[in-house]
Amino acid sequence: MIRLSFLYLLLFASINVCQAQLSPKEIAVFKTDLVKAVENSKVTDSLYEKLAKLPGKTALVTAYTGTLEALKAKHSWNPYNKIKYVKQALITMQRAINMDPHNMEIRFMRFSVEHYTPGFLGLSKNLITDRKEIIKHYQNRNFGSADDVLIKNVARFMIDSERCTPEEIIILKKFS
Repeated sequence: MIRLSFLYLLLFASINVCQAQLSPKEIAVFKTDLVKAVENSKVTDSLYEKLAKLPGKTALVTAYTGTLEALKAKHSWNPYNKIKYVKQALITMQRAINMDPHNMEIRFMRFSVEHYTPGFLGLSKNLITDRKEIIKHYQNRNFGSADDVLIKNVARFMIDSERCTPEEIIILKKFS
């Protein structure tokens, strides 16, 4: 259920990411391919290369690059490469957050990557910080350019992650 929610989140969130740097036709293709990338390493690699070529990346495009790096980890069979890609994904996500520290969508992308990273690796150091930042957006109803579908999907994912306090769940349920 959570993985499906993450998949739909990627689909709807990609609209906001690419508007500044891709044409409407490219956005439609990107959305479709991003959903495929969750299960297909070749699509992941293709999207990653496409984003890597974009000049002057926005914070959101940088975060999506990090998400694709995390998908590269998912697709790798080699444990060393899995860890290498996750570490790179988190570095890229941090760069995106440094560019736009109050962007809920970017915080959510990092939260979801760290959520799925096994805890014994010690790489999920920002879960609490990102969770609190995301909850703050819901408390203040400050969603930036996120559309209603994205707002609902993030709330649902956060609830389903079982990482929120009962008080936070009450706030999120108003939007899920």
